[in-house]
Amino acid sequence: MTKTGKKIDLDRIDLEKMSEMTTENPGLISFPHTVGGAMIKPEDKGRIKGRAVAAMHEQTEMQVKQIYKQMQLLAEQAKAIQERVEVSERIYMAKMSFEPLIGKTYHLYEREDGTDLLSLIGPKEWGRSKPFKQFISSVKLLADHTWEVLTSEPDSSE
Repeated sequence: MTKTGKKIDLDRIDLEKMSEMTTENPGLISFPHTVGGAMIKPEDKGRIKGRAVAAMHEQTEMQVKQIYKQMQLLAEQAKAIQERVEVSERIYMAKMSFEPLIGKTYHLYEREDGTDLLSLIGPKEWGRSKPFKQFISSVKLLADHTWEVLTSEPDSSE
């Protein structure tokens, strides 16, 4: 007797044909073909694609963030080079009574008349008499003949 209450006519069931159907193409049926067979569940292709797309978006977002950080670093480096060029131009326009040597530290001052002066003397070495309006920065001549700004505050130079 089945769950619906109907009797099964065992004489009408061809057991040989049933056996052939379940074992002939076991990969094409939606149920296990043997009693000990693994449970076969149809895959939700939408869910699989959704996970794959989400993983792809996460990965590409991570890569874009990495490229953005690299761009920021390059922009900062370009800005630092531009600042070195501007300082270098100002120094080369300044009055200097010596030939600067690569790797040595010098000091840039603004005079009372608005012109610039490059000096060997640091802001703390002048004592009370200061023949300049203001200290601008301590600088170091680099091998490419640009200047690295070491400090812009007189308290921290030399």
